[in-house]
Amino acid sequence: MADHASSDETRTLRYGLVGAGTMGREHIRYVEMLEGSEIAAIADPHAPSLDAARALLSRDATTYATHAEMLADEHLDALIIATPNDTHAQILLDVFSTGVALPILIEKPLVTTPEDAERVRRAAEEYGAPIWVAMEYRYMPPVQRFLDDVHGGRTGTPRMLTITEHRFPFLHKVENWNRFAARTGGTLVEKACHFFDLMRLILRDEPVRVYASGAADVNHRDESYDGHVPDILDNAFVTVDFAGGGRAMLNLCMFAEGSQYQEHMSVIGDVAKTEVGVPVASGHWTALERDAFVTFSPREPQGPVHHDVSIDPELEAAGGHYGSTFFEHQRFQEVVRGAADVEVTLEDGLRAVLMGIAAERSAATHQPVDLDFARS
Repeated sequence: MADHASSDETRTLRYGLVGAGTMGREHIRYVEMLEGSEIAAIADPHAPSLDAARALLSRDATTYATHAEMLADEHLDALIIATPNDTHAQILLDVFSTGVALPILIEKPLVTTPEDAERVRRAAEEYGAPIWVAMEYRYMPPVQRFLDDVHGGRTGTPRMLTITEHRFPFLHKVENWNRFAARTGGTLVEKACHFFDLMRLILRDEPVRVYASGAADVNHRDESYDGHVPDILDNAFVTVDFAGGGRAMLNLCMFAEGSQYQEHMSVIGDVAKTEVGVPVASGHWTALERDAFVTFSPREPQGPVHHDVSIDPELEAAGGHYGSTFFEHQRFQEVVRGAADVEVTLEDGLRAVLMGIAAERSAATHQPVDLDFARS
């Protein structure tokens, strides 16, 4: 950790963290690795989570039971919000109302309902600081290389995008908040908003129609909380039509923890196919082969070109997103210092959620759902 310096360009930035659960602690581990930033204050009502968070710090942070107390007492340079999904909207509105414009990094999903989406969108218009929505999957090094192929024109015009995530079930969280759609927004909001964000990013286009089929078939069937069995989907197919004629497909399974590659994506254009595979995190399964890969397969001359993509093992082990949270924080730090623009905007976060809400509705009604962001 760097010491405080006299100039704004080099002084250590003081971050406040709201939410010290699994994802909050991932943020702590990566901020600890990032020169020039520190976690100065943490707010969480759950004492065991606060204790676990403080144990990760190289220097102590002040702890609070609520974000309101922290915001009233602390002089911070930026805020990280990593609380349960259904609390995000109100926390954002509380921050907006303080009159202090702090740069914000907020975990996905940004909101869980259309009503909250509109409330946050309206309120944010008057907020005078950057808001970055944490979409870690964008910043996995193999995904960045994959994006270079697509956006560099090597595939030609992208026509078909396929995203597969085959992974472990949802982890246990405090008060089991992630077991129910009422708090998460549903699996196709909670989990799949990452992939809907990637669809828009990869294709550089907007969705017009969503078709989904999903179910709760395997996971959490033997669990009950206050007499209620979890209702979150554990598998789904989602097809998305885009305005420019491209199509995207999500294949999600939450009971496939034996898979070596947790994420696999491919884009097929009129010139070539490119694909990427990202292994399951080492904390969940020790695979024989740890590297990710990117393979480029042109139509002419035929012959795939394969590249392994590895990262520093310490970065990979610190979180569940192949080191991407570290690279995300590097870029967010530049935004906090005023040296760069936000790359994942509030509108990006809202549109990913609205795609997820449409997918949940389609899966429930067995009908396609139209989208028109031009009127949003």
